[in-house]
Amino acid sequence: MNMASSDSSAGASGLLQSPGAPEELRAALAVLAPEALPAFDAERAVALKQARDQVNAAPMRRFVAQWAVQAAIERHPDRSARLRALEARAAEANDVEEARAIAAEIGGIIDAAATPWR
Repeated sequence: MNMASSDSSAGASGLLQSPGAPEELRAALAVLAPEALPAFDAERAVALKQARDQVNAAPMRRFVAQWAVQAAIERHPDRSARLRALEARAAEANDVEEARAIAAEIGGIIDAAATPWR
């Protein structure tokens, strides 16, 4: 993992520049989004069980990729706040066009966060 020390102007943007091991992701999330750790731990346990049961690393690769994107979003407070606001709006949207616009913007945020690893 690339855990560069960050000054106050950089914030948490130096944390987790690329996907890494689950332990690295957890350490980055502990700084970036500690409230996400219970979900991370629960999903990690499921992915690990699936990987063992299937004798296949794919469940863990998917888990790491998913959480690497989440960490990449959290590295940018403005992007993270915008995503949360969009998710809240989506939960209350009554208009199909508004829901589509919200979904498109959410997709753009996720795509931008995932782009470095594609």
